[in-house]
Amino acid sequence: MEQNIIEKIGEVRIADEVIAAIVGLAATDVKGVASLGGGITHDMISRSGEKNLAKSIRLSKADNKVGVKIALVLDGTVSIPEVSANTQEKVTSAVESMTGMEVTGVSVTIAGVNV
Repeated sequence: MEQNIIEKIGEVRIADEVIAAIVGLAATDVKGVASLGGGITHDMISRSGEKNLAKSIRLSKADNKVGVKIALVLDGTVSIPEVSANTQEKVTSAVESMTGMEVTGVSVTIAGVNV
């Protein structure tokens, strides 16, 4: 119901950089994820509001929906399928709860593994 009131008052737009930061923070918070594909860590995103996420995070937006492609570097001894699934769930939950947008999918690419 609150969403309808907001729509009657005006329009809310969320910049792609904001969504990418939400994705990056959620993904790097997953156990087993060392960093984003470009070596960007959770601390770097939260400290500086990292705007150079384009190498690691791609978004496709239409209407009130967003698709996410993300590249990750994992810790060396983790289960890739398990960490990938956990990342997909955490990113979807974070984006949907913080933006109100529907996440149509989260595609994960493993760009590296720390050994």
